[in-house]
Amino acid sequence: MPAPEDLGFLRVAVAAPELRVADVAFNARATAAAMRELAAQGVRIAVFPELGLTGYTCADLFYQPTLRHAAGQAARELAETAHALGLIAFVGLPVEAAGRLYNCAAVLAEGRVWGLTPKSYLPTSGEYYERRWFSPAATLETDQADVAGQWAWISTRHILGVRGPVPFALGVEICEDLWAVEPPSGKLALAGATVLVNLSASNELLGKAEYRRDLVKQQSARCLAAYLYAAAGPGESSTDLVFSGHGLIAENGVVLGETERFSFETRAAVADLDLERLTLERIKNSSFASVRPGADPKIGEAWIELPPAPAIGRKSPAKLRRPNPPRPFVPDGVEQRAARCEEIFQIQSTGLATRLRHTGSKTVTIGVSGGLDSTLALLVVARAFDKLGLDRHGIIGVTMPGPGTTKRTYANADKLVTLLGATLRVVPIAKAVKQHFADIGHDEATHDITFENSQARERTQILMDLANEHRGFVVGTGDLSEFALGWCTFDGDHMSMYHVNAGVPKTLVRHLIIWCAEALYQGDASKLLWDISETPVSPELLPPHKNGHVRQKTEEIVGPYDLHDFFLFYTVRVPARPAKVLLLAEQAWSGVYSRATIGRWLEVFYRRFFAHQFKRSSMPDGPKVGSVALSPRGDWRMPSDARPDVWLAELAAAMKKKSLNHKKRK
Repeated sequence: MPAPEDLGFLRVAVAAPELRVADVAFNARATAAAMRELAAQGVRIAVFPELGLTGYTCADLFYQPTLRHAAGQAARELAETAHALGLIAFVGLPVEAAGRLYNCAAVLAEGRVWGLTPKSYLPTSGEYYERRWFSPAATLETDQADVAGQWAWISTRHILGVRGPVPFALGVEICEDLWAVEPPSGKLALAGATVLVNLSASNELLGKAEYRRDLVKQQSARCLAAYLYAAAGPGESSTDLVFSGHGLIAENGVVLGETERFSFETRAAVADLDLERLTLERIKNSSFASVRPGADPKIGEAWIELPPAPAIGRKSPAKLRRPNPPRPFVPDGVEQRAARCEEIFQIQSTGLATRLRHTGSKTVTIGVSGGLDSTLALLVVARAFDKLGLDRHGIIGVTMPGPGTTKRTYANADKLVTLLGATLRVVPIAKAVKQHFADIGHDEATHDITFENSQARERTQILMDLANEHRGFVVGTGDLSEFALGWCTFDGDHMSMYHVNAGVPKTLVRHLIIWCAEALYQGDASKLLWDISETPVSPELLPPHKNGHVRQKTEEIVGPYDLHDFFLFYTVRVPARPAKVLLLAEQAWSGVYSRATIGRWLEVFYRRFFAHQFKRSSMPDGPKVGSVALSPRGDWRMPSDARPDVWLAELAAAMKKKSLNHKKRK
């Protein structure tokens, strides 16, 4: 298996070392100790606070050449330390250039102070007095500055290019720059920086931490970038202010890591950035692609070489330090999950209500099987009718028992329609299907795809004809996961006039039904929904076992929907290459599915996803509810005759490489 770095991951950190104001030697030692600790964790980029080598609160001591020289000398020594540890580091110090003093972020790379970025916006109001000591970046008239006898370029116009397993670019700003109306990081991102660094000394006030967190999240989302924010800790002077060391790591609107605040000891947050994903997000975003970055800033002609990685963590893929939920469509928290379910239910029911208003229909037909999907669809229909003040008797819930229908699902379907106050129609299909087999000369004892699909198409014909009879339309029940796998009968359950579940993945369907059982219904209806939520997923197209239990379980045929929804998210939403999907799934489902099992079903996913695009190319209307949708009129356009060979080859190579490595370790 390739190492995480080879798959586009980069381990980064923000840290607030223990600090003493104006004690440069102590601060340098604390920073070096933090570097060693972070390197031991496999960190490659480390960001430290604004003016962290001297302390942000040195005030008029910044005028002292002794302090500045000591800081410059410390930066040079720390550059050697960082390189030996395999790090690129950012530290803050005051720097004199052409007769002016600048608040600078120094990038320590290749064993030297590689470059300096001065602060653009200097707060000079309220508790801040920075213009008393420093000049803003706009006053810079030189591109060179002396750092304790070593020359380094100084500019706000350059982006740092970094060569490594996955090349990327870094952009730098300092504290107040982020809080400005037009942060420099916006232009840096447009010019190519995917990792934005901020050295900060933001003090604490009531409510400021939450605002700061939101600011970092939003800027990372707006720039489609990672944002590394390192803030000064409580070792700063407490004369009038208190600092907390609030460090944050965000990636495209999601906080990956955050430090403990108000600790006098060194505190750090470590996370793995997905550089490939950030680049893909930008490629897919038409707004980002359409903006010209202009001539300033630009990626410099010189590139930094990412130093050799530390030996620690390189023998086998390390556990990723980033959110990697096994069910990416389902929130973990109970309250968050309930809020998500309510929002989805509103989107589904409002979409259907809009279609009902447009068509003027007061009736719909819907096939109800007693399974998960049709139950959710029926609940959505009921909510849509309520929104419009329509009589629920106009909902014609049709149960169509056939050769594979079990007593449990049949009974639950009938009860559900009745309890919801809809109109129940029971239309058995066994005789019609048997006649159809005789008409086409098919042996009904042969339980093949013809045996299965004929039932689905017979049911669709019944629903369509009943819709015509009642001057309504058919509401479909299939979900997003089924469309992804092609687990639907073309021109059977694949087709309807409006598909309310088209944007809902299978792993969410069950949670939506449970939410309805808890939030919308009581008594017998709630108990029934709980029972349905525990029903095995099955199309029930094959005769049941002699004991009456379902014979045909979908997940035994196509694989676990937990895995397929994971694959779907990382194939369509991200998208990630097969080796990366394999790594992410292996870590997310560690202890549940073996690597061999994951690889097996991932191959099935790719084969089915490509082979069944023709069904998605002609799928009916339905509302998008999340970040993944497969409608050809919306998010997903794919030729029906595309081949999966490249994806399968990479997956096979990844599986083979892991096996070879395992043999070597033996």
